[in-house]
Amino acid sequence: MNTQYKYITHRSEMVLGKEVMNAISKINVIIFGIGGVGSWCAESLVRTGVLNLTIVDSDIICPTNINRQAEATSLNIGNSKVEEMKNRLVAINRDARIQAIHAAFDIKTSESFDLGSYDYVIDAIDSLQNKILLLEQCVKTNTTVYSSMGAGARSDPSMIRTDLIRKTANCPLARRVRKMLREKNVTSDIICVYSDEIPVSPAVDTLCGTGECVCVHDRNRFCSENDVESIDWCSKKKQVNGALVHITAIFGFMLASLIIKNVQDKIK
Repeated sequence: MNTQYKYITHRSEMVLGKEVMNAISKINVIIFGIGGVGSWCAESLVRTGVLNLTIVDSDIICPTNINRQAEATSLNIGNSKVEEMKNRLVAINRDARIQAIHAAFDIKTSESFDLGSYDYVIDAIDSLQNKILLLEQCVKTNTTVYSSMGAGARSDPSMIRTDLIRKTANCPLARRVRKMLREKNVTSDIICVYSDEIPVSPAVDTLCGTGECVCVHDRNRFCSENDVESIDWCSKKKQVNGALVHITAIFGFMLASLIIKNVQDKIK
């Protein structure tokens, strides 16, 4: 193992102790969605000492991602999010074993993921249909999953919470997730990160999904992986909300904290 590892994780070890840090280094985590929430969750886990991490996302970096996504810069617009995130994570810790999968988790690909082989699943998926599919399959495989509810259209970090989905308030996404899980007879409750701040309507019209965005008229800058059967996620949304990094990053950090806390509890 790279001798830098003990220095990278030293301050974490001072808080958590050797036994917990040893356990953290051995867990296997998969994150679905490497956007404003998932990217910071991934970075938090690797900086803390997680070595085995799979990141999954079909999207590419758009200029509108730069305000809140860890991997997005003005220099890598058009590149695969997961590949850029992998590069960033390996630069942080060369011992980290990062598997980057440039694909969406959906009805076509879901069977290719052996969810039961992971100790933890992080759901940071935007697509409601795919989020429900992931949560349903995690319950079926008895896999520990922590889910992100709506981080967009909020600005007050003091109102971010962790709780069971059934206990959430003022989150339209959580309300829809609860309803759809009930319709699928999924009775197991799931721990999530959410905000009980009432979301605000967009203050200005969005460029995303309108044909004005670079994602549409400058496709020659995009990674070749996304040229075939690419998905314009923005155009599929009923409403594109604004988002702030001090909110999305805290969502990601809190998801990471749920994993670290669970590892601690198992050691105790």
